[in-house]
Amino acid sequence: MDAIIHKCPGCNSVLPFNPATQRWECPYCGNSYSFSDLQNAAENSQFKQDNNQPTSEIVADVYRCSNCGAEMVADQNTTATFCVYCGSSNIIKNRLEGEFNPDFVIPFKKVKEDAIKAYQSCKRGRWFAPKEFGRADLIEKISGVYIPFWLYDGKTYIDAKYYCTNTSRYRSGDYIVTKKSIYSVIRSGNMAFSKVPCDGSVKFDDDLMDSIEPFDYSELKPFNMSYLSGFLAEKYDVDKEQDKKRAELRMTNTMYSFLRNTIHGYGSVSLDSSRKRTEFPKIYYALFPVWMLNTTYKGKMYQFAMNGQTGKFIGDIPIDKKRFWLIYLFMFLGLMGIGFLVKHFLM
Repeated sequence: MDAIIHKCPGCNSVLPFNPATQRWECPYCGNSYSFSDLQNAAENSQFKQDNNQPTSEIVADVYRCSNCGAEMVADQNTTATFCVYCGSSNIIKNRLEGEFNPDFVIPFKKVKEDAIKAYQSCKRGRWFAPKEFGRADLIEKISGVYIPFWLYDGKTYIDAKYYCTNTSRYRSGDYIVTKKSIYSVIRSGNMAFSKVPCDGSVKFDDDLMDSIEPFDYSELKPFNMSYLSGFLAEKYDVDKEQDKKRAELRMTNTMYSFLRNTIHGYGSVSLDSSRKRTEFPKIYYALFPVWMLNTTYKGKMYQFAMNGQTGKFIGDIPIDKKRFWLIYLFMFLGLMGIGFLVKHFLM
């Protein structure tokens, strides 16, 4: 297994990617590099050797850090990780080759401080949140992860028949007559979609990933390993054929909603029957940036995620029932005490 790191052409220190400036900045000598600068530096044979020389020994999922040589253990789907000894970001090159070589990447724009502020804002005002969710060591575990996504170009065709009714009431002599008119409304159409995203990892909850969309595709870039420097990254373990069902569902639901919105003037509308067909002319593989925090409370996993490009944040904080009842008791006793004092002064 090849583990590579990006080093500063000036001082040979580890060179991380800075989301705030969209450049690679050396924390030691202060030099800053654009992507084209790194490409030019890569033409230097010494720099190329530092980045592409196999420096790991394969022992199951064990490899050696390219910076300090320490042994590291990587999950089978990890493509970029950190050395726990020297802190260097290591990219496992051979896990990004062949079918696992992404077509695109969206670089991080939001830094870790942005993710911490979003998490603290989510927790702020939640009196009944467990104390564990405010610990500094927990907050520091927020990590920037490139998550694998499949992007589907598709076209959906739908023929649908809707059952529609109108109901009216009127008086006829001593009777109130209810008249129900029934209609069969037919709609047909097709809709083209571009790069519908579906996450390709079982580690990350699908609903959570859907909730932090959309990503701005105007910043989609051809994949280059350099963008992974300083972050964690995963390769897909849900293949494009498995995820195709989710993509098709998203497309057809959008199409059904569009067709339904063209029907007006009826008291009730329900889908009676339909035929559908979806084609997928092109499927892309991409890595998208997400700031993640996973924590367990009373045996249940809680996940917090922030879109590393737009800053959209989603998460759920549980209620500590013991803390809830304790605060409730103090509030009740406090109100009782105030009531007693008011009554005392009035008397």
